[in-house]
Amino acid sequence: MSAFQTKETLPEIPHNLSIPQFFLDLKNSERLVTDNHAVHGIELRNPWLIEDKTGRQIGLDEINSRTFGLANTLKTRYDIGVDDVVLLFSRNHIDYPIAIWAVHRLGGIVSGANPDFQAGELLYQIQISKAKLIIVHPEALETATSAARSAGMPLDRILVFDIGSKRNPQGFRSVSAAVREGLAQPRQFSEPVIDARTKLAFLSFSSGTTGKPKGVAIPHYSVIINAIQMAVHHKIFQEYAPWHERRFRPGDVAIAVLPFYHIYGLVLNLHFMLYSRISLVVVERFNFEDMLRSISQYHISHLMLVPPQIILLCKNPDVVRRYNLSSVRFIMTAAAPVTNETAEELFRAFPEAHIGQAYGMTETCTACTVFSIENRRGIPGGAGKLMPGIRARIVKPDGSLGTYDEVGELWIWSPSNALGYYNNEKATKETFIHGWVRTGDEARIDRNLEVWVLDRIKEIMKVRGFQVAPAELEGCILSHPDVNDACVVGIPDDYSGEVPLAFVVLNELAAKRGQRSEAEATNIRCSIQKHVADNKVYYKQLSGGVEFVPSIPKNPSGKLLRRLLRDQARNLGRSRPLRTRASAKL
Repeated sequence: MSAFQTKETLPEIPHNLSIPQFFLDLKNSERLVTDNHAVHGIELRNPWLIEDKTGRQIGLDEINSRTFGLANTLKTRYDIGVDDVVLLFSRNHIDYPIAIWAVHRLGGIVSGANPDFQAGELLYQIQISKAKLIIVHPEALETATSAARSAGMPLDRILVFDIGSKRNPQGFRSVSAAVREGLAQPRQFSEPVIDARTKLAFLSFSSGTTGKPKGVAIPHYSVIINAIQMAVHHKIFQEYAPWHERRFRPGDVAIAVLPFYHIYGLVLNLHFMLYSRISLVVVERFNFEDMLRSISQYHISHLMLVPPQIILLCKNPDVVRRYNLSSVRFIMTAAAPVTNETAEELFRAFPEAHIGQAYGMTETCTACTVFSIENRRGIPGGAGKLMPGIRARIVKPDGSLGTYDEVGELWIWSPSNALGYYNNEKATKETFIHGWVRTGDEARIDRNLEVWVLDRIKEIMKVRGFQVAPAELEGCILSHPDVNDACVVGIPDDYSGEVPLAFVVLNELAAKRGQRSEAEATNIRCSIQKHVADNKVYYKQLSGGVEFVPSIPKNPSGKLLRRLLRDQARNLGRSRPLRTRASAKL
């Protein structure tokens, strides 16, 4: 078939609004997805942003004031204007969204960078984006100054976010000082008239697990339309069910533990939640037990998480039981697949919550599929249904188009798709094809338009001619009682071509048992291999063995950095025979 798509339609979206004009300036009566009776019947005095550490609350009036003040100073002191890039090198901060919207008010472009970058990595992003200014978290200031010097950027082009009562680093202007300076002056800027479909808002760098990271060119319209797609899918502000059964209700509280520099945190956790009139508790740095404490303290109802955080919720019941998490009504996970087994564990841990997966990419800005609004539970292992306005294709290895339940590469067309890779025509032509995005993910789509993402195409193993998805085996391994985390890679084998090798992180008790003796460690390895053998066909068994590691390397979005462990497996093979190899079964 030519394309899969839903029958749901989207409202007409204006093309002339910037992100702050749409999210901050439109009143309830003007909003595109709204039920006036439902909205006006609620006391909407909840704050927009809440600072996790201090409890400080910020409403729309203060947001607009601080955004104006910062924009005024960015114009007068730094001459930031149309298409100038400002790089945000910071963990989540209460002023992070203020900085975004201030830059956008001036027609500038925001590029978020991982604050854990080394100076060379940051320098690369400064150079690719041609950033004119850096706004940095104090903890990352040393790296920022080093990268700025290497880039030939004057250090007075660095602004620093404020951290509580601590003194700001000497010689650097703080964001709050810039806000005060701007508020003390008359308006010195006018907001440009834009075509939101082509005017860049963000340069969001892709994960970069292969090759150098690429700057994804995201226009204002993409962020706006993806929030609207989510709102239509979830029936935001509609009286589709009794109040207590609605998934999103104005006055709810969400937590922002996802980094705003990542597309999932930026579009869905920040902009979509605020559009839905849900207060957002801004968490500077993720810590599992601190997150549980914040859920209890602020009565958090909505969690947007990534699989490593989901695994922590499932694998640490003793820690979870210390906190009152009864307020949680919605849990969504995305950015990487959650296995069938993990999903079932999460359902048992939060029996009353709406729980499911979403799927998207930086290149599609952001979500393409979300678990159905019709059911409290997403289908275990499923990535959700196609959202309104999105078309999908399954392209088989021979180039033909797949129909229902056929497997191939998933291609996505969405009005939220990015424009391409910034100043990288070759990479753009490889991924963005006539409006479609090649995802690089192997998937199938069933007759209910549920999308099943099987694995990255390049990560599929060929064992004795059979295709084996590492994610399937990882899900099975994670259901073993001794295991906290796992990653499976293929290693060369003369007989089978490739065989699966599992890198495993044991839980605390099992790790202590394994440290007592090599015999006990071998018993645990054999137990994990038997667990897989008992649940999977013969060619999916862990013939490559089991290796214990202290942690699984992941990128900030939670994707497994499988390449690093594949390299480690290669080194293991050179240094000694892999342990506990299972005999080949004919």
